[in-house]
Amino acid sequence: MVEITSRWVKVVNGDLLIDAYLAEPVAAGRYPAVIVFQEIFGVNAHIRDVTERIAREGYVAIAPAIYQRFAPGFETGYTAADIDLGRQYKNQTKAEELLSDTQATIAYLRGLETVDGDAIGTIGFCFGGHVAYLVAQLPDIKATASFYGAGITTMTPGGGLPTIEITPKIRGTLYAFFGDRDQSIPMEQVKQIETALRHHGIRHHVFVYPADHGFFCDQRDSYDAAAARDAWEQVKNLFNTVLRQQQ
Repeated sequence: MVEITSRWVKVVNGDLLIDAYLAEPVAAGRYPAVIVFQEIFGVNAHIRDVTERIAREGYVAIAPAIYQRFAPGFETGYTAADIDLGRQYKNQTKAEELLSDTQATIAYLRGLETVDGDAIGTIGFCFGGHVAYLVAQLPDIKATASFYGAGITTMTPGGGLPTIEITPKIRGTLYAFFGDRDQSIPMEQVKQIETALRHHGIRHHVFVYPADHGFFCDQRDSYDAAAARDAWEQVKNLFNTVLRQQQ
């Protein structure tokens, strides 16, 4: 593990200033970068912890607030009321804005002396898992880790064709993680995703665990230590083999 530093920064996207949590190694050098996409609960303690964990593996990691336009500074816990509010904000997002904000985050990263701009990946959880799949179509994204992103086969933020339709545009490697007890993502949808990835020749791996939605988050009742531990090893393998290979 490497020593890191972390702080809040602003990512500029036109007139919008996006709050983002940045964590990076202290030692001088140029590192691959990973964009971390939040759950519906904002860039909360769990997402900041994940961002720091990635940085300790030798990456520059950044978690942009994807609700910045309508709920700046939002972060919350995991009660039923929190879930309802998080879903309300999720329903206000639009695919084109998520893509634009991601592109702005990539530009921010490339402006850092510590970042190798040719080695950029993403990781996302819950709604962020859907966002990670959506933005995998951007040519700058070399590696994607999408955790239990609901709705990939049925919708896209803001309306339009389901996000699965962008699968042919993916140029990088995509790992997807699901729990077989996840009520929000039937196994039939997981199979559809895997079929689309295979059909379009996308480098991928789909992992299914005997777990529920949110199994990676150690602050949720659905946390599954064994599944989370294995998934983390797979994520490290993805970023190590793909992003470091770009350097």
